[in-house]
Amino acid sequence: MAYDEELADRLRALLAGEPGVRESRMFGGLAFLVDGHLAVAASGQGGLMLRVDPADTDQLVDGDLVTRMEMRGRAMDGWLRVASDAVAADDALARWAAYGVAFVRTLPPKPM
Repeated sequence: MAYDEELADRLRALLAGEPGVRESRMFGGLAFLVDGHLAVAASGQGGLMLRVDPADTDQLVDGDLVTRMEMRGRAMDGWLRVASDAVAADDALARWAAYGVAFVRTLPPKPM
């Protein structure tokens, strides 16, 4: 499944003024990186892929609309899948995107 281009456009508009943001196709979606770190992506599986503080993962997961991302069958702390229904409203998308951006801003920039 291709990523949701409308969702990608909404993310692009939200992140347009953020310094250090660039777009990159990865994981079947369109990722938005901040200083080289993936913050949020329009996922190829639908909805968002989001980077968060691993310590916050448990409190953010609701088991339905927000789940841990799985890679090779392993649930990953610090990475979430947020369903399309959870980001249908612009204010909800803005909150999730801001969460991802704020977390990756705590990380040292990746060398370019």
